[in-house]
Amino acid sequence: MTNDITQRRMPFSLEAEQSVLGSVLVDAEKITEAAGVLKSEDFYLDEHKEIFLAMQEMFNADRKIDVVTLIDILVRRGVYDRERSMDYLKVIADTVPSASNVSDYIRIVKEKSLLRKLIAACDDTLDEAYAESDDVRMILDRAEQRVYDVNDENNSRGFMHIRDILVGTYDHLKLIQDNPQEASGTPTGFLGIDRFIVGLGKGDLCIIGARPGMGKTALAMGIALNVAKETKKKVCVFSLEMSNEQIVQRMLSSEAMIDGYKMRSGRLDNNDWEKLAIASSKLADTDIYIDDATGVTVSAMKAKLRRNKENLGLVVIDYLGLMKSDRKTDNRAVEVGDLSRNLKIMAKELGVPVIVCAQLNRGTEGRTDKRPTMSDLRDSGAIEQDADEILLIYRNEYYNRDGSDEGGANDNTAEIIIGKNRHGAVGSAEVGWYKEYAKFTSIESKYE
Repeated sequence: MTNDITQRRMPFSLEAEQSVLGSVLVDAEKITEAAGVLKSEDFYLDEHKEIFLAMQEMFNADRKIDVVTLIDILVRRGVYDRERSMDYLKVIADTVPSASNVSDYIRIVKEKSLLRKLIAACDDTLDEAYAESDDVRMILDRAEQRVYDVNDENNSRGFMHIRDILVGTYDHLKLIQDNPQEASGTPTGFLGIDRFIVGLGKGDLCIIGARPGMGKTALAMGIALNVAKETKKKVCVFSLEMSNEQIVQRMLSSEAMIDGYKMRSGRLDNNDWEKLAIASSKLADTDIYIDDATGVTVSAMKAKLRRNKENLGLVVIDYLGLMKSDRKTDNRAVEVGDLSRNLKIMAKELGVPVIVCAQLNRGTEGRTDKRPTMSDLRDSGAIEQDADEILLIYRNEYYNRDGSDEGGANDNTAEIIIGKNRHGAVGSAEVGWYKEYAKFTSIESKYE
């Protein structure tokens, strides 16, 4: 069977490749159509790749594409000698039936190229599978990523005329007017936060930043639970720091309003067990999925999420500092920048909001006003650029545990600072905080 596979002819169309190049020779303006869709590697024959590269070079230099200048470039690059160049260019110019059909020729060349890339992706997967060089789940994830990359290239979009975009925008505005809940973003369930961001938009990357122990996970899981309850959509959680049992135990503590210490120590009374039963029933009715694999990459996340894409409403990642980049580098700032950029791309491709927890550096510790700012985000300023929303947590009692601060260190409130909001205003929202349950709550009376 292996011999049968190796003897198969790779997909390509000699006539289509010649017709694309010939169309440009017959009508130089056709290069604008070809260059907008094709790359040199989409051609199967090396000579055709070189001819198209030469045409692209002339197009980029705003030079008129004709036979004489094209031959000169091909001869200088050693692709053909002058006589063979003249002969072959005459052949491809004569081969093209009609330059007006260049879009069809381009489509055929592109489709054959995608088939070859799919074959190459499968070959790489076969090599990895036969070598058994890695964990089978990682091999599967990479296989899915390769196929997805091929498909993603096929789905690439070009320019749209503003009149077409205006039609869609007008329809969306009408939908907002007629059905605000349906058209707005995914609500966080915290009225003070939603007052600023009007819900998390499709494809938004939302960063929750705070110092250790401030409540990043609690806020992220609070939003996840609110979304799962209200929208009835699937929520996928990547917990790189805690096991899935630990995450669920914290959610139970928060939902049942049972002191986390009592749960960890096992000092539960009959009333607590009743609360847990009710909370467990509510949590079981939600569509929340938890993955506690460590050191996961963005490509591995994308592969797993694509398998759960149906009715997906939100993705939560806890936290950025424990993620690994697909790109190997010793510079952590570069690695984090690569991660944040790919997470934003992932959110856009999936069409769902992605919440990522991130630690802040110690910059707040040395300031009189210890409220965090975006510049306190650890490792990379790229996070500020890529994020659509940045929520920063400040709890007064965290820094003033003795109650000496005039603002009141022991009050059950926290401040969520909206440091960045690509779609609207920034500011601060007050939320309730119950440290014994690691639970944030909305303060409805203030924002109704």
